[in-house]
Amino acid sequence: MARFPQTQAKKGSQKWIQKLVNDKPEILNSQIWSTLNFSEKEHIQWLSPLKNDDYAEYRDQAFLKLLDVKLKKLPLDEFWPKGGPQWDALGRSPSGKLFLVEAKSHIQELISTLQAKDKDSVKKIRESLGEVKDYLEAKTDFDWSKCFYQYTNRLSHLYLLRKNELCAHLVFVYFINDVQIKGPTTVFEWKGAIKLLHSCLGIGRHKLRKYIADVFVEINQLQ
Repeated sequence: MARFPQTQAKKGSQKWIQKLVNDKPEILNSQIWSTLNFSEKEHIQWLSPLKNDDYAEYRDQAFLKLLDVKLKKLPLDEFWPKGGPQWDALGRSPSGKLFLVEAKSHIQELISTLQAKDKDSVKKIRESLGEVKDYLEAKTDFDWSKCFYQYTNRLSHLYLLRKNELCAHLVFVYFINDVQIKGPTTVFEWKGAIKLLHSCLGIGRHKLRKYIADVFVEINQLQ
């Protein structure tokens, strides 16, 4: 089981996503409803990171078990090796909609590179990234395992769940005014960075875009 208990975070995106999910979920829910054009009746039950669950974060088979889903067409272990994305938050609605969340407080958090060392793992990851890249008709030769790897591996898992005919959605939560770590102070700053990321990856209004929500949360709402 890939369940990772956490302490109550003191700073950064981990602190704010814990507070958002546990103390102010209505802020997150309303933005998701608005961005994805859902009815407010589409109640989202947040399953992690919960205070009464050690603020645990989940990855690999454990995140699927928490969401109570099985991948029948393309199993996770055929698509991605162990040590996949560790989700900042996970949620589910009564109608079966699934929400996979990645949170950021600083633009530098957008930058990451594949760190796997095992040759078989690297091969599988690169093949799956290539499959997603082809599916989205990315207009670039940019290596998806470099620079913005965290974004591309999250996007790849959305693809995987959708390929398994699950009603999955990917939510990127961008916090504003996290002065403790000198994060962006405006939505404009975040959108500029996101636009650059999309340009490098060669993706715009791609096939999965309607299942992705970019959510911007002012941390003063969470104080």
